[in-house]
Amino acid sequence: MHFLQQPAAAPEAPNLFFQFIVPMGLVFVIFYFLMFRPASKKQKAVEAMLKSLKNGDRVITSGGIYGTVAGITDDIVQLRVSNGVKIDVARSAIAGLQKEE
Repeated sequence: MHFLQQPAAAPEAPNLFFQFIVPMGLVFVIFYFLMFRPASKKQKAVEAMLKSLKNGDRVITSGGIYGTVAGITDDIVQLRVSNGVKIDVARSAIAGLQKEE
């Protein structure tokens, strides 16, 4: 008797958790490993470099000025840019150490 067969159950809608939350979580994880983690590593390296500055280090500022560290205080670095010419720059303006040639 085919008359008593029940109709096939309608397919259930996918769970909201799997439709929205899981993909957003995956996007966040990808962004973390591609953007946030490398940026924080670079920031830590710059902070370590700024803390380890000492007299005689050859540096370049974020404005493109090359010089040799002649004096350091908490927030100010004095750079010798030429014979007899010294300038004061903010410690945070030091972009990096000059590469040895």
